[in-house]
Amino acid sequence: MEEMRIVPYAAEREWTAEGIPVLSALVTVPVPEPAAGRTERRIKRYYQMQARAYLRYCQSLLLPQAVAEYHAALAASAPLPSWRAELRFVETWREGGLWSLYTESREVTGPGPALVTRRGDTWDLAEGYPVPLQSFFPGGNAWKKRLIEYAAAEMERRERAGVSRWHEDWRRRLRRKFNPQNFYLTADGLAFFYPMYALGPAAEGVPVFTVGYGEIGERGMGT
Repeated sequence: MEEMRIVPYAAEREWTAEGIPVLSALVTVPVPEPAAGRTERRIKRYYQMQARAYLRYCQSLLLPQAVAEYHAALAASAPLPSWRAELRFVETWREGGLWSLYTESREVTGPGPALVTRRGDTWDLAEGYPVPLQSFFPGGNAWKKRLIEYAAAEMERRERAGVSRWHEDWRRRLRRKFNPQNFYLTADGLAFFYPMYALGPAAEGVPVFTVGYGEIGERGMGT
């Protein structure tokens, strides 16, 4: 399974209003090839379903908004909208029987910043199922508290350095917005993240915090 070959699967859609393109979508997800084993088939189905779900989301939620903006622009003699949505993946780790990546969607719906949404996945290739975050912390030793404290210290460091600016109530948000599904593995350590706007303005994007494996007691993956 360490030699599992990943082939990008891409799909494009375009929607129009009165013959004018108002929304386009590009989806690129990972597909194991050949999908001969149980794990490869499960992974292939999972990401193909994610691709279809994203296109349905674009059609059912983004398209009506894009059409409404198109008609509003016509009425105001303003520039016609051309919304874009993209879903892509980034592979971050494949070693020790684990495969990790994140998928990220980017929606451009106007002159403001694009909306970025990220999702992390870490697979146990022997079992063929996702690995929960708490399994990387031996004994389940207050792992959530440790991660939040680590993120708080890193946020303070970035703010003192003048490279980041956070919401005034970021400490409360740090606890309330924590999601144990938002993580992936990298060569530098375990990366956990928060949604865009959860801790700071749009300029902060998706805040990511990376903890070295030696600091958390990793699962024999090497440091």
